Amino acid sequence: MFGIGMPELIVILVILLIVIGPQKLPDLAKSLGKGLAEFKRATDDFKRNVEETAKEHEEKDKLAKESTVTEKAPETEKSGEEKKEKSEV
Repeated sequence: MFGIGMPELIVILVILLIVIGPQKLPDLAKSLGKGLAEFKRATDDFKRNVEETAKEHEEKDKLAKESTVTEKAPETEKSGEEKKEKSEV
């Protein structure tokens, strides 16, 4: 956890207990937990939005590619037919 070992964590908790006091420490821990949970929700939401946007762009690119391939396909068939006609003559 952030490169903090058990001895360092105990020292931090003892200092917090001395500075803040035993009455306010549970309230502080509760509000800190709520803040971290809200931060996690916000980052998950942001990540989901980025993934959805990327997926939409990929789908649009795929559709654009497919439409250009289908537009070029008839021209390719015509040129293939023209080649057959020329070879017959």
